[in-house]
Amino acid sequence: MKRIWTLCAALLSVVSMASAQAPAAAPAPKMTCCSRPTAGANATEAFAMLATNEDFSGGHDAPLPYSYEGLGETIEFKTTDGQTAKAFEIKSNVRSDKYLFVIHEWWGLNDYIRKEAATYAKELKGVNIIALDLYDGQVATTADEAGKLMQAVKNERAEAIIKGVLLYAGPNAKVSSVGWCFGGGWSLQTALLAGPKAVGCVMYYGMPEKDVAKLKTLNTDVLGIFATQDKWINQEVVGQFRKDMAVAKKKVTVVNYDADHAFANPSNPKYSKEFAAQAHTLVVDYLRKNFKLKG
Repeated sequence: MKRIWTLCAALLSVVSMASAQAPAAAPAPKMTCCSRPTAGANATEAFAMLATNEDFSGGHDAPLPYSYEGLGETIEFKTTDGQTAKAFEIKSNVRSDKYLFVIHEWWGLNDYIRKEAATYAKELKGVNIIALDLYDGQVATTADEAGKLMQAVKNERAEAIIKGVLLYAGPNAKVSSVGWCFGGGWSLQTALLAGPKAVGCVMYYGMPEKDVAKLKTLNTDVLGIFATQDKWINQEVVGQFRKDMAVAKKKVTVVNYDADHAFANPSNPKYSKEFAAQAHTLVVDYLRKNFKLKG
């Protein structure tokens, strides 16, 4: 019996030493609202990482079937990476150098976004509306598909598309942008890329830029629409954005609603018709003021 115990002890000792020397298994990636992105990750990459979180994906129900039939047409333009991209445009009835870039959420440029573009076209007379497609023609119908598409977006390609549409708008263009969720973060990036052409920026619960040096280059103020129940773009994130904008000496107007992430999306289970309508009115008033529209 004594020999058996001695042998067991020896085996346990060997196993313990092997465990100590072997590298620990990497835990499965888990993003939370406060998780830090990997070194070098920027704001849009950090937001894309949320697609790995089941709670985030599970909070987005698939959009209900909807088909847009109205004004507008698909356009194609050259991008700065030597390729081409497509977008949905509703031109102003009068010649205008004023442009509103509408940036889709994580589903892609679907008919819901075309409908939003049409709504802005009716309310912002004298403004050209262009709904960008940062997914290069791909549209998701399930949360799993949307997460994969959002993660697959390369910053270089998205920026090339935005730079391309800025060139399409022309050298005298006055540009504002609006986007939701994934598109909210890219709305801010669009304002940064637009440089002196930028006259407005609206971001609905999107990831803010965290590089103060970049924020200092903004040529416009920012209207941020956020939700106090949002676990992802939470109040800590929003508070830090306010501080960063203050350091950058740029104006940001933050409007919080007692709602959850994606509350302005009619197909989302957390949709708030009341708050969505209130936010939309604020956004239209902001855009009219920044575009200096009359009437």
